[in-house]
Amino acid sequence: MAATIAEKIFSMKCGRSVRAGDVVMAPVDAAMIHDITGPLAVRVFREMGGERVYDPERIIMLFDHQVPADSIPAAENHVFMRQFAAEQGIHNYDLLEGVCHQVVMEKGRAAPGEIIVGTDSHTCTYGAAGAFATGIGSTDMGFVLKFGALYFRVPESILVEVDGRFGRRVGPKDLILSLAGDIGADGATYMALEFTGRAMEKMNMAGRMTCANMAIEMGAKAGIVRPDAATWDYVAARRDIEPFDLAGDVDATYRDRRRYDVTDLAPQVAVPHNVDNVVDVTKVAGTKVDQVFIGSCTNGRYEDLFEAAEVMGSADAFAPGVRVIVIPASRTEYLKALRAGLIERFVEAGALVEAPCCGPCMGGAFGLLAPGEVSLSTSNRNFRGRQGSTQALVYLSSPATAAASALYGEITDPREV
Repeated sequence: MAATIAEKIFSMKCGRSVRAGDVVMAPVDAAMIHDITGPLAVRVFREMGGERVYDPERIIMLFDHQVPADSIPAAENHVFMRQFAAEQGIHNYDLLEGVCHQVVMEKGRAAPGEIIVGTDSHTCTYGAAGAFATGIGSTDMGFVLKFGALYFRVPESILVEVDGRFGRRVGPKDLILSLAGDIGADGATYMALEFTGRAMEKMNMAGRMTCANMAIEMGAKAGIVRPDAATWDYVAARRDIEPFDLAGDVDATYRDRRRYDVTDLAPQVAVPHNVDNVVDVTKVAGTKVDQVFIGSCTNGRYEDLFEAAEVMGSADAFAPGVRVIVIPASRTEYLKALRAGLIERFVEAGALVEAPCCGPCMGGAFGLLAPGEVSLSTSNRNFRGRQGSTQALVYLSSPATAAASALYGEITDPREV
């Protein structure tokens, strides 16, 4: 029978044909835990009588949310996880590599057809590699650590066909924000977004990661980019793997089919306090900003930093009174930017360039906002209190829009810079 990508992945893993709506116990190819939710998962694992994890080589551990430790409890969590890794023989990337979702991708820990879970809602990022990747709670992760499998309800899918060619200084972040505005924060609840179309095929892996990353902002269980030559080249450069065909069938049953053309898409901005409250940048241009954050698992890759630097052009400095925080998503991405001269460029313009981590995105470490302050961020959420005070305002945009706004001290259309 015809099937979606999600149905095909679960059918392969379960060894039988399964359809959307079926509840299955499926094996997990990899499980990711980090410094915030990892300790809870480990405690559940032990409460279940767990002594040894199902396969230490399939467990991915790293620290990224509170690094370096910003409090004694954070430091204690790090020690707890390090001890568990040593006890179980799990390779721990610790705080050395960067944000979990970037590290999983660049280390080749995700590939087409795999089922990957993580105790972080943006685990769906790995769908850029053609995997079914989804965030789960710490209780579920405790079960996975012990048994290497988990119950899933095979999700329905929404086919998202994206065609056209992006205009100047418009890109993947603008696309996914526009989709969030169109589909809504709960419009894809417990579904898989299946991305395809000519615009997706032309998109680099960094852009695909941005799109898959924000599938959860529409309630989706996963966001999967149909694997193609670019996917296989990216994965094959990181691990031994034989390519195979993995695509949704033309006559597969989808919950919905959405078509988009990016040709006339304008830069998009998500307005407080919801990710699906999206408008063209022209609607909010002129809004004063106190802080601009360029980074996160959504937009902290070299391509994003290059995009921001290109908008800066020959400008000597960011606007007076604007705090600009730049955080590459990983050590690898940091080094790319460093060797290309981008880090020096940002620092000379007045930015604070931090070590790879989540930074202000989670609102728990540094770069927090005071009541009444306004932030423009390239991250993925702008909920009330997300980056500090519940009385602060957080807008979301692309790196190009963020850089343009940092130059002028107000939300600015990057096409006009």
